[in-house]
Amino acid sequence: MTKIIYKDSQGNSKTLEVENGLSVMEGALQNDVPGIDADCGGSMACATCHVYVEEKWLNKLPKAEEAEVDMIDMAYEPKKNSRLSCQLIVSDELDGLIITTPAKQS
Repeated sequence: MTKIIYKDSQGNSKTLEVENGLSVMEGALQNDVPGIDADCGGSMACATCHVYVEEKWLNKLPKAEEAEVDMIDMAYEPKKNSRLSCQLIVSDELDGLIITTPAKQS
């Protein structure tokens, strides 16, 4: 199990242990984390699992593929550190990952 820190746009946080191999989105859904809607269920067909990854973690994640970048363009207030949480697969290397949900999902 890997610890993932989920923050909301107001700064409230929840630290959860998420099973390796699941996505950050799945960890949020299983634990009722608000702010990650995941309307498409993780098939990268929407941007409702959009999150901001804390800067220090960006280089530890695989680069976003073109399809993910295209979806992020449709997200609410995308930034340089935007990712789709359905594309972030939990592993031991991500222990302590901090993500923040936007004020709303698109």
